[in-house]
Amino acid sequence: MDSYIDIHSHILPGLDDGSENFEMSLRMLRQAAEDHIEEIILTPHYKPMRRNLPPEKVRQAFRELEARAEEAGIPIRLHLGSEIYYSSEALAALRDGNALTIAGTSYVLVEFSPREDHAYIRDAAYSLLSEGYLPILAHVERYGSLMSKKTRVEALYDMGCYIQVNAASITGANGRESRQDVKQLLKKELVHFAATDSHDDRNRMPVLSGAAAYVAKKYGEGYCGRLFGGNADVLLGGGYL
Repeated sequence: MDSYIDIHSHILPGLDDGSENFEMSLRMLRQAAEDHIEEIILTPHYKPMRRNLPPEKVRQAFRELEARAEEAGIPIRLHLGSEIYYSSEALAALRDGNALTIAGTSYVLVEFSPREDHAYIRDAAYSLLSEGYLPILAHVERYGSLMSKKTRVEALYDMGCYIQVNAASITGANGRESRQDVKQLLKKELVHFAATDSHDDRNRMPVLSGAAAYVAKKYGEGYCGRLFGGNADVLLGGGYL
């Protein structure tokens, strides 16, 4: 592939456990550009029932980073969203506009506790779908209740959920177990998106090329193209996969 789109990142500075300041954010964006990432969706954490910045403050940080990146000559198109930690308050936060969908579309990046029960994840997905949202399950390889029985991922896929895995889990940087779990999902083509989930410019960097090369070699150029750019392009256009 010549270029990639990253749908999950923590590059907006000072909002969560991601980038610490604008200087780090610009270093991360330069790393992404060097790795041929052309578009990035910025997805700061949103945790219902916790203190979160008002959406206008988030948009203000987005606009400032966008302006600084343009001034620095970094050739990356930025989009805004959030990574929503699911709770009973999540739907109200989405309805009120306090939790942001992906780039103003109906797609919602949602995460759960790694120890969350399968039934809770399934019911959460059903609630989001019933409200007209299109849930993307963030780094699905972290959820033990789904990885212990991969047919549960398949059922969520068939329900209408979208599945995201982290690039570092594909390459093995997140450990052997995560890599084996992700390989099983890739083999069955149950994954829609591979993303960086980048948090800094040292250990969790915004890079996709290594994972993309592996997927292209192991599972084919066509599937690789969808995971690392094609599906994201449809998402950003508000289309359906």
